Amino acid sequence: MTDNPSASSEEAAQNAALQKAVIVGLQPDQSQHVLDEAVKYARLLGVPLVVVHVDVTRFVTYEDPDGYVHSAPIDINFEAGAAEFEAVQATASAVLDGTGITWTARQLVGDPALAIKQLANKLDAQLIVVGTRKRGIGESIREFFTGSVAARLAHRQHRSVLVVPLEEPVPDTQKDIWVE
Repeated sequence: MTDNPSASSEEAAQNAALQKAVIVGLQPDQSQHVLDEAVKYARLLGVPLVVVHVDVTRFVTYEDPDGYVHSAPIDINFEAGAAEFEAVQATASAVLDGTGITWTARQLVGDPALAIKQLANKLDAQLIVVGTRKRGIGESIREFFTGSVAARLAHRQHRSVLVVPLEEPVPDTQKDIWVE
């Protein structure tokens, strides 16, 4: 994000055109199934699709009254978030270009659940689509400290949240779900 006053007025105009959209949260190299499900619901509802990536390496420093968000990096390596956003945009473009779906990509900053919730409020979104996390001990530890984005979204706002499984389901006979 830049400190450009015209950027906030452009975003406001774009937000007006995206009212009632379906929002899908994506990460680089995430299963295309998440995006496919979001496209399906955007088509069913006849609304635009907003593909979002949340840069967790940056945090919101303050927000102007007109909604423009100023952010700062947590880490000196702030190029990582830009590269991830470019990867998400490329994936979305490869899937969505030529489909007739009106879509845009946005990069948000900070806590994923709060950032997506705030955008959903601005757009009066009809649905939020997110994927489940990968199985594994590392992801379990991360979720223990940060919490599930899907669960936090479901408990902190009034919109429906579609949680799309990323992997094959764990068989009922398997005791431990998070085995690596």
